[in-house]
Amino acid sequence: MEGNRAVEARPQGLFRLVSIFSDLDAASAAALERLASRRTFEEGAVIVSEAETGESLYVLARGKVKVVLHGESGREVILSIFKTPGDFFGEMSLLDDEPRSASVIAAETSTLLILSRHDFQAHLQTHPRTALGILTELSRRLRRADAIIGDLALLDVFGRLAAKLRELAEVEGEETEEGILIRQRPTQAEIASMIGTSRETVSRALSELSRRGDIVMSGKRLLIRRGVLLGGK
Repeated sequence: MEGNRAVEARPQGLFRLVSIFSDLDAASAAALERLASRRTFEEGAVIVSEAETGESLYVLARGKVKVVLHGESGREVILSIFKTPGDFFGEMSLLDDEPRSASVIAAETSTLLILSRHDFQAHLQTHPRTALGILTELSRRLRRADAIIGDLALLDVFGRLAAKLRELAEVEGEETEEGILIRQRPTQAEIASMIGTSRETVSRALSELSRRGDIVMSGKRLLIRRGVLLGGK
């Protein structure tokens, strides 16, 4: 037992799901995964703190975590949400020796595999193609950050919400006859923190989109119909 919980089985083959390790053969990925420690964080726990020294790469095994910045007033801005096994964070501090650029908090009870700086850098020396994977991922994240900054500067709240829904549809959506289905939409509070507004404003905007027939919400499910938001017929 681990506390009051049974010890969870270590995920098998998780590192093959990590984009920067996707070129590794099964044996190399398994060997690297064996070097990682496993830790479970309860909902609300701070996994890494902004400005602290980065010593590890984190790979999500299960659960959901959010990458956040906090303003002087304590307001939280969500930069990203990771909830897919194989999602990772923490690589930037391992590469440039600078402090963490944001905090990461468990949005629900989450299990992560943690790879130390030493083991990560040793891996890079023997598998240089991983470095190319990191550059590709950093470029993707930089482009996304540029898009977020542009939306915050140029769009009103409704426009920012529409842009966020289009992003969710592209990244997480499933094609259906009725439109794009998102099975696990973020909460209204999470969306508000992503687009720089209040939960109440998001609630009103979603209600208006629903009234117009652009979206259909049912529990955590969100259906985005093709039309103004997505384009198409």
